[in-house]
Amino acid sequence: MKPSARIRGILDGGSDGWEILARARAMQRAGRPVLNLTIGEHEDPTPPRIIAAMGDSAAGGETRYAAFTGKPELRAAIAARAASRTGAPVRSEEVIVTAGGQSALLYAFLACLDPGDAMVVVDPFYATYPGTVRAAQGVVRLAPSLPDRGFQPDLAALDAACDGARALLINSPHNPTGAVYTPETMAAVAEIARRRDLWLISDEVYDGMVWRGAHVSPRGLPGMAERTVVIGSLSKSHGMTGFRLGWAVAPEAVATLMGDLALNATYGLPGFIQDAGLFALTRAGPEEDALAAVFRRRRDLAVETLSGRNGIALSPPDGAMYVMVDVRSAGLGGEAFANALLEAEGIAVMPGESFGQAAAGHLRVALTVPDDQLADALRRIADFAAARAAAA
Repeated sequence: MKPSARIRGILDGGSDGWEILARARAMQRAGRPVLNLTIGEHEDPTPPRIIAAMGDSAAGGETRYAAFTGKPELRAAIAARAASRTGAPVRSEEVIVTAGGQSALLYAFLACLDPGDAMVVVDPFYATYPGTVRAAQGVVRLAPSLPDRGFQPDLAALDAACDGARALLINSPHNPTGAVYTPETMAAVAEIARRRDLWLISDEVYDGMVWRGAHVSPRGLPGMAERTVVIGSLSKSHGMTGFRLGWAVAPEAVATLMGDLALNATYGLPGFIQDAGLFALTRAGPEEDALAAVFRRRRDLAVETLSGRNGIALSPPDGAMYVMVDVRSAGLGGEAFANALLEAEGIAVMPGESFGQAAAGHLRVALTVPDDQLADALRRIADFAAARAAAA
C-alpha cells in the first residue's frame, strides 16, 4: 500500500523551501548561537490585552464547540474590516473564519479549482503557494515579477500565463519582496481576470503594513467582487501567529460552500480563540498600530544600513516585514550564500530560491529582532557579501 498521489504530489518531488530554517534550529538545539531572521514571527509575545481577552473567554465557558464558519459577531467584525480595507461592501455571509490564512488559501483553492485546472502564481511567491495549489489538485503556472521592475508583475507575461487558466493568485503587500502593487498594476491584473474569466485570489494579510504608496484590493475594483476571494489573518497585524485565526471573504455562494468544507475539515475554531480575535479587531487598534510602527521603523533602518554597501543591492520594500537583498555579485546562488552565511556568521536568512526562481540570488531577511541586533546582522551580511564578491 502507498499514500495517495494527491498527497505525494504536494511538493512535486522538490523542496518545501524551509531547509535553512530546519538547519538553523538544529544548530540552536546543539547549543550554537544563531540569529534567526527566517520567518515572519514577532519577537515579542501577543499583546497582553488580547491574551487576557482569550483567558476571560475560556474562563467564562467558551471552551465548547463554536460556530464552524465563525461566530456571528466575529464574522461581522471581519466584514467591517474587509469593507474598510477593500473599498467594497462586505456582508457577514460573505466571510468564513479559518484556521489561519493558510487554511483560507486551501479552502479558496479547493473552491475555485477542479482537478487539473491551472492556477497562475506570481513568482516570487510565498513558499507554501505551489504546494497548496497541488494539494487542491491544481496545476501551478508561474509568471515572473523581476527585481528591475521593483517586483511588480510583468503584465504581458502574466496575461500570457493566464490563457486557459482557471484562477490567478496575487499577494500585495508582497511576501517575500515587500512590493506593494501600484493602482495601475492592480487595475491591469483586474482587467486580465475579467477578460480571461478567472477567479482571483488576493492574499492581503499584510494590508496594514504599507510603508510607501497605498494598499489597493482588487475586490474594490469594478466587476471584481463577484470573482475575488480575499485572504486575511490576524497573525501579522496583531502578533497572533500561534492563534491560527484567519478568514476568507468570498461571494456568498462560494463562502457557503467553503463553510461545508470547514465543517468537514476542522469543525471550526475554539470559541475562546474567536473571542480573542473579536477583541483584536474591535478593541486592539493601538496594538496593531504599534506593531506596524515597529516594522516601518525597521524597514527604514534596513534601507539606511544597507545603502551604498558594496556586494549587495536592495529593493526598498514598500510594505510587509521583510527586505530582499540581492547578493548575486558575491558569485553564489541565494541558497549557497544563505548556507555559507549561517555557517560562518550564525545568521539565518531565507534564500530567494525558496520563493521561486525570479528571486534567485537574493536573500529574504525578516525584520523580526530588536533594532540593534538587526542593524548589526545587516552590516555583517553586507560585509560577508562584499568579501565574497572581492574573492569571486
